[in-house]
Amino acid sequence: MASFSKRITKTDTEKRLSVPIKFLESLPPFHGGHAVDFQAKDENAEVWTFQCSTRKKGRYKKPVLSKGWLRFASRKKLKVGDRIEFYRARNQSTDESPPCYGVRVEREIKLLGSRIGYAPLLPEIKSF
Repeated sequence: MASFSKRITKTDTEKRLSVPIKFLESLPPFHGGHAVDFQAKDENAEVWTFQCSTRKKGRYKKPVLSKGWLRFASRKKLKVGDRIEFYRARNQSTDESPPCYGVRVEREIKLLGSRIGYAPLLPEIKSF
């Protein structure tokens, strides 16, 4: 179960999320292309579609999440210092089913200007 977590930066909240190259191993195959779409379920069981892309040219792939990322960041009200985690979850379906991913957000907690930890993002309460 490959995963990664990182502290959110200004670029992550405004443009794209850079991801470690090791995360590419857990994604669906790129089939010779430079981008692949995948879905991840959040703590509210909402499914989000993201696109992971790499540079077309150059020595370093430098993977990023672009498509779907800014919508997610906006809806979750991500701020610099928050933490995001993507992980490959167990798939209860067949071996031929697409991989199943999860995404989790933790809010940075500060006391007197110093980070003292993180707290899980509380589930959204939907009004009727």
